[in-house]
Amino acid sequence: MAQAAITLAADAPTLSSANTGFMLICSALVLIMTPGLAFFYGGMVRVKSTLNMLMMSFISIGIVTILWVLYGFSMAFGTDSGSVIGWNSDWVGLSNIGLTELWDGYTIPIFVFMIFQMMFAIITPALISGALADRVKFSAWALFVALWATVVYFPVAHWVWGAGGWAFELGVIDFAGGTAVHINAGAAALGVILVIGKRVGFKKDPMRPHSLPLVMLGAGLLWFGWFGFNAGSWLGNDDGVGALMFVNTQVATAAAMLAWLVYEKIRHGAFTTLGAASGAVAGLVAITPSGGAVTPLGAIAVGAIAGLLCAMAVGLKYKFGYDDSLDVVGVHLVGGVVGSLLIGFFASGKGQSTATGVFYGNHSFDQLWKQCAGVFAVLAYSLVASAILAFILDKTIGMRVSEDDEVAGIDQAEHAETAYDFSGAGGGAARTTALPAAVAGASKKVDA
Repeated sequence: MAQAAITLAADAPTLSSANTGFMLICSALVLIMTPGLAFFYGGMVRVKSTLNMLMMSFISIGIVTILWVLYGFSMAFGTDSGSVIGWNSDWVGLSNIGLTELWDGYTIPIFVFMIFQMMFAIITPALISGALADRVKFSAWALFVALWATVVYFPVAHWVWGAGGWAFELGVIDFAGGTAVHINAGAAALGVILVIGKRVGFKKDPMRPHSLPLVMLGAGLLWFGWFGFNAGSWLGNDDGVGALMFVNTQVATAAAMLAWLVYEKIRHGAFTTLGAASGAVAGLVAITPSGGAVTPLGAIAVGAIAGLLCAMAVGLKYKFGYDDSLDVVGVHLVGGVVGSLLIGFFASGKGQSTATGVFYGNHSFDQLWKQCAGVFAVLAYSLVASAILAFILDKTIGMRVSEDDEVAGIDQAEHAETAYDFSGAGGGAARTTALPAAVAGASKKVDA
């Protein structure tokens, strides 16, 4: 027995400064994705909604950080209860965690795993905001973030990643958040917009992006930060799986961007910057669940398929009449579903696990059925729960700003600010007053 104890002690993981440092860097990379998302969304809206769009992402950083420390981490990763939720009283308020106490089975401290997962919890509700542009009260949005994180994100994170969670135990593969992050947020976005309705002028007024350079900057920050989001999810660098995920992230994103642009050229006759940015994000979304399970050639297939299908899906809102302002449903929900289900076809058995898809191994559908179970359970739960939360808030404090505030501009109404101040631009105001009335009116419409 003494010898066995000595052997077990020798085999127990010890703190790795290399893996710890790597994971802290990855955590910072994931955090920068939320400001990147704010820029991406902020450039896609009209001038009068820019600041509100930025703030809808930034407020998530504040709210979810505090909730995660108080109880979110415990709910998501604590001791399992009924395969649906976790809890560990020692983690409430991070009150009883040792500085060098390791995350079970790994070489990084619990604090490091906690902060890395916090960044995932922050960006997920922020993703929803893109579907709600121009029309939601900021106070209602802040309350929705707090409730949604508690009721939806924390439990779903436990299902997918927590020891004992039903999807985790079933063997659903989600390397870095195809179900817990992207399907979860995309389904939530659909649920909320079905409750709160369309923007004033939807399908009538042009609602073009006001700053495509801002969109490209945001997409670039997302692409950069996504390497921490994906490669960091293996929690270390000891066996090459994280490196595979890093490679596949780049490969799939490139393939998706190209596929989107080709579709756009054939369908609409032009290669647009918005298409390039959206295609890249679609590829990032699709490879997030699958990148640890597929080969680089498989990643090309995942990215190309996702780029094509997401490009086709963004037009569905006009056909079915739901106002998904910035295509959260078309990119994140569809991209997450595609990436998660394609694991069932392209899993090679040579990455994060020996599970194989239909095109590999014994050509079994076993993994595909598991992926379907995870995908559609998360989709259904998030859609229904999010719609209920939005309905309750709408009937109590009200979710939407007034029609007058929406038309005049939500930035001024909700934040008492405007994104761009031209008052000191060398007499620009005086020149505007000298313009013919028809021209001046047209200028005001463009500025709006």
